[in-house]
Amino acid sequence: MPEAICALLGTVVGSAITAAVNLKLSREQHKQQKELIWGKIRYEDLRRIAGLIVEELYYANDIYVHPSSRSGWAVRQSHQRKALSTLKLLSYVSELAMELQAIQPKQYEQISKQTYNVQNLPGAWINRDSKRFMSGQKKSESSS
Repeated sequence: MPEAICALLGTVVGSAITAAVNLKLSREQHKQQKELIWGKIRYEDLRRIAGLIVEELYYANDIYVHPSSRSGWAVRQSHQRKALSTLKLLSYVSELAMELQAIQPKQYEQISKQTYNVQNLPGAWINRDSKRFMSGQKKSESSS
């Protein structure tokens, strides 16, 4: 699901930028075009993106990994990285929503604080899992 959101956002943003460049729009015209595209962002949309982050983290946590199971580690890390990418996407979209006055500055401030606080957690989890995987690999190599 996060890939679909990223693809959609990338397509929308890419087409807006391309249109702005091709038409050589003034700054004000570009802002108006951006407002037309993004004007429908609501706080509920941001909550839905946040729900996707939690979903990926639950999927990652639900995977039992064994030091000898490389595939389990890969799937788990994939979910962790999707959560981290979606968190960055949430930060970007919320900033854009605030600029377009789709959400209040106080709402953006709260989202920013929370995303900043949360952003380190999946990264630390990925690092801890990597260290655990490497130590498990060394143990299995030495016992062979």
